[in-house]
Amino acid sequence: MGVGDIIAQALMEWLEEIVKSGILDNLSDLFGIVNDQVGTIATNVGQTPQGWNSAVFNMIKNISDTAIVPIAGLVLSFVMTVELLQLLMDKNNGHDLDWTLIFKWIGKSFLAVIIVTNTWDIVMAVFDIAQNVVRSASGVIIDANLDASQLIPALEEQLNGMEIGALLSLWIITLLLRFSMWPITICIFIVVHGRMIEIYLMTSIAPIPMATVMGKELGNIGQNYLRSLVALGFQGFLIIVCVAIYSVMVQELVVGGDIFASLLSYVAYTVLLCFTLLRTASLSKSIFNAH
Repeated sequence: MGVGDIIAQALMEWLEEIVKSGILDNLSDLFGIVNDQVGTIATNVGQTPQGWNSAVFNMIKNISDTAIVPIAGLVLSFVMTVELLQLLMDKNNGHDLDWTLIFKWIGKSFLAVIIVTNTWDIVMAVFDIAQNVVRSASGVIIDANLDASQLIPALEEQLNGMEIGALLSLWIITLLLRFSMWPITICIFIVVHGRMIEIYLMTSIAPIPMATVMGKELGNIGQNYLRSLVALGFQGFLIIVCVAIYSVMVQELVVGGDIFASLLSYVAYTVLLCFTLLRTASLSKSIFNAH
């Protein structure tokens, strides 16, 4: 073997080592990006509105107390006035009036005032119940992380048996997969954090729909609002179920044999997780018949 052949072989081995190192780095970052984002799902979804961000929570509560509650008082007055007028009209314009119905109206009005003045506690109680269910479900989730450190030895053994052409192809594929994970993780971030923002928006205006709950004609507004609130709370449970399914599939994934197929399966599972997370909101609303 001549000097040129020795130099060429050394350069080829050097290039192979660089490509192998790049592949392993890509895979490590690929798994790390997904693991970091998926690992935060249970933590964020299991938080109550108070615990997720206390500063935002206090701001929303102040806005609701100062801007929304006075409007809710006007709405409540209108609703109960309509209730009284309908009561009088139903009884022959007041000529055949059953005074027990008047006392019933007074009782409904009193209960409606209690609901409006305690709306915040009622709404938070709904989410406390939902979050207790979510936290209980979180405890049964298998670790959803795919530990790259456990896969490296097996991967290195496979890479050592590959030619430079196959290594370069694999390096390109892993690089593309590495960058393709960013949109997916952003989608996961939007679903999880967007749900909490929606919770804050829903709770900020809560006194107005709650002021209609005791109304006969307008009561469906408050009832639909309560259903939407419950659906939003239990969306967290569906998110946890999605993560639980994903964790089982990931733990069953073995990167061995055909490394390309294993990587594509991992990416497919992650894309499927993202898709199902996007569906949790509409599914929860359909379950609770929320419009």
